[in-house]
Amino acid sequence: MTMASKQLKFGTFLTILVVLIALFFRHNNDELQIRVTRVLHGLENIETKNEIKVRPKVAIGYGACTDVFIEAKYLLHYSSEIEPPEHFDEISTYEELMKSFAYYFRHGAASERYMNNEKLFDELVKKAKSFPSSYSAIGGNAPIMAMRFAKEGCDVLLASKMTRSLKIMIPDSIQIVGGDADRDDVHLILEYKRGEKWGPYTTPRANRFIIHNDANNPTISSLEYFDNLLPEYKPDLFVVSGIQMMDSYPFGKGIRSARIDKIMNQMINQAPTTKIHFEMASFVEKDLLVELQTKVLPFADSLGMNEQEVANLYHSINYGNVSFVADSTPRVATILDYMRVLFKLIRTKSMHVKHARDLTRIHVHTLAYQAILTVKNSKWKNTMAAAAKASLVAHRHVCGTSIIDVNKAALIMDESFTTSKVSGKRIPLDIENPVSCWDEILKANTTEYTVEICVAPVLVCTEASQTAGGGDNISSAGLVLQI
Repeated sequence: MTMASKQLKFGTFLTILVVLIALFFRHNNDELQIRVTRVLHGLENIETKNEIKVRPKVAIGYGACTDVFIEAKYLLHYSSEIEPPEHFDEISTYEELMKSFAYYFRHGAASERYMNNEKLFDELVKKAKSFPSSYSAIGGNAPIMAMRFAKEGCDVLLASKMTRSLKIMIPDSIQIVGGDADRDDVHLILEYKRGEKWGPYTTPRANRFIIHNDANNPTISSLEYFDNLLPEYKPDLFVVSGIQMMDSYPFGKGIRSARIDKIMNQMINQAPTTKIHFEMASFVEKDLLVELQTKVLPFADSLGMNEQEVANLYHSINYGNVSFVADSTPRVATILDYMRVLFKLIRTKSMHVKHARDLTRIHVHTLAYQAILTVKNSKWKNTMAAAAKASLVAHRHVCGTSIIDVNKAALIMDESFTTSKVSGKRIPLDIENPVSCWDEILKANTTEYTVEICVAPVLVCTEASQTAGGGDNISSAGLVLQI
C-alpha cells in the first residue's frame, strides 16, 4: 500500500470519527435541551395556575442606594504582591480591597464590605464610571424587593431616604416614605462571570463583590417616618431588610443597638394578621449577628437567605462563630439539614421571648435550586408554586429577560437528591413535575410540627447580565404567592 493510499484511508477514518463525535455531542445537546424545555414547561405550569387573585399590601424597609456596576477585571488588576487572600471586616486600603476580593472570588462567594476610606472609595467609583461598559441603577435590598413586589401585582410601601433624582427611578405604584437625602449612598458592584480568571484564581460561578461607604443606610434613617404610616397602612406582609449595612457601624455600637431596638419594636407592633419576613444578607460582625438572634429573628414569621448566608447563620447560632465563605454549590441534603436545625433552634430559643412570633417559613435560594420549608396549616400557602416561581425569577433576573430561552439555560442540579445527610431518602428529579414536595415531622423543644418542604431546580442562566439583586428578586417572588 502506497503512502498516499495510507494517508487517504487515515484521512477518511479521521473524517468519519469527527462526524461521529459531532453527531454524539449534537444528540446529547438535543437531549439536554429537551430536558431543560420540559422542566421549564413544568415550572411555568405551576406558576401560571397559582397567579395572585388580589393585590396584597406589602411594607418594606429599609434604605436605598445607587448601584454602580462594573466588571471587576476592568477595575482591579491582579498583582502577586497582594498574596495571600485575606478577609477583612472592613476595608481601609487598596491592598486590603485586593486581598479581600481574591478571598471571595476564588470561592465564587458573594460579599458586601464597608470601606472606611472615603477618599479611596470615591476614587474607585470615579474610575469605574469612566469605563463605557459601566452603568448605574437604583440599588439596596428594600427598593429591589419593592420593585419586584410591585411588578408581581402588590401594593407597596417603601421606607427609604433618598434624593429626589433617585426617587424618579422608583415606579409610581410604590409609595415612598423616609424623607429626602442630600446625597445618595453609592454601592460599587464588582461583577464577574463563571469560569473567569483573575491571576491564579478561577471562579466557580458568576457573582459579585460589593463595597460601600454609606452614611444614610447604616442609621436606618427612614425608620421613624415608617412608624407614622404603618398603623394606617396595615400591610399583609412586612419585610425587614438592609440591616447588614450596620456591619462595622461607623457611629458606635451603642447607637447601633438603640436603632436595632427600634426595629425590634416596629416588628413587635405589627398586627398578628401581618406576616413578617426577615431577609438575611452578608453579615461579618459577630456582635451584630448575636443581636439579630435576640432582637430580630424571634419576631419574624419567615426568613430568606442564600447558600452563604444560611451557612453563616447556622454556624453563628450553633457554634457562635462567623462563616465568611461556604460551598457555592452545596448539595440539597446539606442545605435542608441547615434549615431543619435553624428551625428547631430558633423556635426553641424564641419560646421564652416576650412578644416572639412562631417561625413558620424558611426559604433558601441557591444557584442550582430553591428550597422552601413551611409549617403545615400555617399562614403560608402555595409552597410548591412559590418554589417554582422563585426558580423562574432567578433565571429571568440574572439573564435580564421575561421570556426564558432554553438555549441560555442549564440544569446543574443533580438528577436525584438526598433529603438529609443523616437518614434521608433519595428523590429523583421528575422533569414533567419538577418541584418535589414532601411532609416531615420536626421537633422543637417538646413540640412536634408537621412541615412541608419543597425543592425546585433552577434553570441557571448561562449568559448572566446581572447578579446583584438576584436574591432580593428571588425572595420577593417566592413570597408573593404565599402571602
